[in-house]
Amino acid sequence: MKIKKIFNNNVILLVDDNGDEMIVMGKGIGYNKHNSSTVDFSQVDKRFVLEKGVSDKLIGLVSEIPTEHLELSNEIIEYAEQQLSVKFSDNIYITLTDHISFALTRFPEGLFVKNALLWEIKQFYKAEFEVALKSLDIIETKMGVRLPEDEAGSIALHFVNAQQKGQDMKQTYTMTKIVNDLSNIVKYHFGIKIDESSINYSRFLTHLRYFAYRVLHDELIPDESDSLFEHVRDKYPESYACAKKMIHYFENNYSKKLTNEELVYFIIHIHRVTSREN
Repeated sequence: MKIKKIFNNNVILLVDDNGDEMIVMGKGIGYNKHNSSTVDFSQVDKRFVLEKGVSDKLIGLVSEIPTEHLELSNEIIEYAEQQLSVKFSDNIYITLTDHISFALTRFPEGLFVKNALLWEIKQFYKAEFEVALKSLDIIETKMGVRLPEDEAGSIALHFVNAQQKGQDMKQTYTMTKIVNDLSNIVKYHFGIKIDESSINYSRFLTHLRYFAYRVLHDELIPDESDSLFEHVRDKYPESYACAKKMIHYFENNYSKKLTNEELVYFIIHIHRVTSREN
């Protein structure tokens, strides 16, 4: 492969004989080089071999921002994947890099955007938020800038988003709002303080997240002829009364009608998460 563009001494764009492009990073890899030079791959620390559409967007982004921001974002992504034991979708190299670069650009101007979902992110995505806080430490060490905690919330959502089949960030915000609203419906209906460290609450939140995803993608579990709905409804009447409030919530806010099969799981999870507290 030959050099097509040199972004700086550490980041360059390569192209092969078929016209396929690759961004590579390595200390001094672009030093004293010129276009059409070949590359010593023993100097390469990171290769960005991404999907075609993602690769084009990343090349465009790197052309517009300081390349140090790409290096910083890459370090954060690798750290997060290791700590969370996940493999993010390629799109995070664009979304997170762009977000971090924009945040660092705003900082000297005193422009801060409050994260309206910060509390919810802390509650529902604790692991991602802890890693995001560490990301602020990495940014401070590399750039000498301490971004506010609100930015940790936004970075955490990028981690969450990159685990959800590459959905857009707006949908991730909507999912987080749904989880928070449904959780509050349960708390207020029963008038209790739920133990948020319990395994039942953890299971409940997991169910809510996957449920919110299915709602937004019109993938609700269909009704079945041998449904357990009537049995579960009669066995846990108070949990069913709470579930009915969720029905109204989705009808009023999202024009969605829940299936009885979805209600079966809701009623069971509501019973589990509230019976211990009661």
